[in-house]
Parts: sequence; C-alpha cells; structure tokens
Amino acid sequence: MSGVEARLVETLLWLCNIPSPTGEERLIADAVMERVSRSALAAPPRRHGDSIVVPVTRGTGGPRVALAGHLDVVRTSHDGPPRVEGDKLYGPGASDMKSGLALMFDLLSHGAREIAGTDLTLIFYAREEGPYAENELGRVLADDPEATAVDLAVCMEPSDNKLSLGASGSIHARITFEGRTAHSARPWQGENAIHKAGPFLTELGAREPRTVILDGLTYRTVTSSTLAEGGRGRNVVPDVFTLNLNHRFSPDTSIAEAQRDIEALVAGRAKIEWTDLSPSAPPHASHPLVIALKDAGVAGVEAKQAWTDVARFAALSVPAVNWGPGVNAQAHQRNEWTSIPLLVEGRAILGRFFEAIGRR
Repeated sequence: MSGVEARLVETLLWLCNIPSPTGEERLIADAVMERVSRSALAAPPRRHGDSIVVPVTRGTGGPRVALAGHLDVVRTSHDGPPRVEGDKLYGPGASDMKSGLALMFDLLSHGAREIAGTDLTLIFYAREEGPYAENELGRVLADDPEATAVDLAVCMEPSDNKLSLGASGSIHARITFEGRTAHSARPWQGENAIHKAGPFLTELGAREPRTVILDGLTYRTVTSSTLAEGGRGRNVVPDVFTLNLNHRFSPDTSIAEAQRDIEALVAGRAKIEWTDLSPSAPPHASHPLVIALKDAGVAGVEAKQAWTDVARFAALSVPAVNWGPGVNAQAHQRNEWTSIPLLVEGRAILGRFFEAIGRR
C-alpha cells in the first residue's frame, strides 16, 4: 500500500467510524472542527450550526475554488464495523460521500504544493440527505460570503471519478383525489376516490420522458408516482386518495415552469400541495475551470440525472459541478462500500487539476 493510499484509507476509516446519520451530525462536526483547526495551512474555520467553512489558501491571484462535501449519511444497516476487505472499504457513507471528504482532508494536510496557485475553500455541511429546506448548505451560502465568492464549486458527489454536469430539478407534490364514502356493498351511493385517480394514473404510466440536449449532454424530464395512501376500511368506499408525485425536470426548466407542467397534467382533477421544490442547474461544460477538471483525467463526462447541491450554487450564479471518487451505485446501499483504487485515482485527479489551474 502506497503512502497516499494508506493516508486516504486511514482518513476514510476515521470518518466512517463517526456516526453521522442525517440530523445527527453534531459529533462528526465537532471532530472535523477539531481536526481542521490543527491545520497549519488553513485559516481559522468558521462554524454554522453543524457545518464548517475552512478558508485554506488566500491571496494567490489564482482561481477561487470551493470543494463542498456533506457530513451526513443515509441510515442503512451494516454487517460489521468499518473495514477494508481487498480493494474495498466498507462503512456508513463510504461512497456517499465520506470518500470525497477524505480527499478534502488530504489536500488540507498534504496538498500545499498543488494548491499553492489557487484560493481554496473547503465546505463541510450537514443535512444534505434530508428535505431541501433543512439542508445546511443553504444557511452556509447565505451567511458566509466566502462560500459563494468562488469561480467554481465542486460538490464531491459519488460519481466514480466521472464529471457529472448540471442537475435535474425535483418537485414533490401531494395529489389528492376526493370522493364520498359509502358501504362497499352499495358503491353507487358514494364516489370512489381511488377509482377517480385511475385515468390520471393511466396517463402518467403512458407518459414518455421529455429529452433535451444541453452542452452535448442528454437530460430527461420524468414524472412518477412514488407513494399512495387511501381508504378507511375493507368495506368502505374511500373518499380520499393521495399520491406523492415526483417530477424531475431538465436544467432548461424553471421551478415555475415545472409546476405549470404538473398543473396541466392534473388538469383540475385533484388538489395539488407542493411539498418540496428544488431547482435545476445548468451543466457549465464550456467553463474554463470545468474543462481543466475534465482534462485532469476524469473517468468521463455525463449528465447528472438527479438533483444535487450544485443547484444551490447555480441559484446564486456560482458555476458548480458534481465530481467525486465514491462508487455511485453504492450510495444508500446496505453494507455500503467504496473502491480504494478509485479513491487513490481521485486524489491524483484533484492534484493534477489544482496544479494545472494554478499555473495559469
């Protein structure tokens, strides 16, 4: 095991051994605060709730870059403690996204030469995996001017070292069909709310994805019913039937436009309650710093067919991309693991990226 690999594995095991399910990040925030405070390279960190902004290098005259990684993990089950087995490291959040955090820590402790020509900011934040409104990155971006005074933000999402550009917007809405109760032996005396939803569900099931190409990348707008609730008893015609509708929309669409699309689909047949509104983000494929990251040897370039926090940066006119060493398919999985070779290669990609942009 090389020195770089040993360092990264040690740091990632340390991170995975600190419990940090969404909403319970205080312990890991305290540990991160203590560790970054010991760095000779960084200025004093600033804490916002359970989130931390670390000014690393300043006054270089080079590009201003932020690396942002969330501290929380989805609560999943594991058959053992964090551990290494072959070329895999198992642990809660190993891929999503404590592998990205490990790279951020390694730059802070061993990247002085690589980042010397860049003004670097590290952002560790809480509650990413929960509702949009509770995500503390919003608080950080609102309260800490240095967090948005950057030329590029890189969200360290697990992407197999691929550059995932843009982000699909996401709307969750409660769609409620209303009827009238009756005894199920005499259904004509009522109005079945579940049956009323039938034509809508048929139309939804036949709905084809809308495809759009932006910066040479393909994004798809899709709409799915993901939860259903209704009924009062086995022998009662239901008077209320509610669906959770999840609408994922491409970066060329605003939240207001996406809401109008849902309203047109429902067409007055049910009540609509907006429960979660998350904006989309453009890909920024032609941005010079994005090109530099691509040229640093990323594993590929793809459209991000999901919502991520790049959209929060985009809402503030800050270009942002998704990139990280975690194994995308392992996110939120039971016995989550990440690839140690991808972790090591990710560190090399970051080093080449910062060296290249620092020479400009």
